[in-house]
Amino acid sequence: MVFEHFALNVTDIKKRVDWFVTHLGLKVVVAKEKAPFMTFLADSTGRVIIELYQKEEEPLNNFKERQPSTFHLAFVSDHAEADKQRLMAEGATFVEEVIREGGTHLVMLRDPWGMPLQLCERPIKF
Repeated sequence: MVFEHFALNVTDIKKRVDWFVTHLGLKVVVAKEKAPFMTFLADSTGRVIIELYQKEEEPLNNFKERQPSTFHLAFVSDHAEADKQRLMAEGATFVEEVIREGGTHLVMLRDPWGMPLQLCERPIKF
């Protein structure tokens, strides 16, 4: 088996997709113009990583109520501090930061809708 994507039912899908594309460097691969607006996003390698959709009749994720340790999207960052500052200037909020012995720098933020995002600057990338 090969991982294909992870799907989330979210609010404000069009604004959120725009924010992810503009500020996280994701690319829209498929986007449906009618509800539930299924949108598949790929990372800079071209690999689809996430599907966002908005089904009002189903429970919507309220990420503000969830601890980042229970759910977060993690992104490779070559400059975690600079990316943290850049994303906060665009509406993300700071949660916590960890610098581990050996040089790993982890930054936890929340996007403007509360979804936890982690920036991972590692000396040896996974």
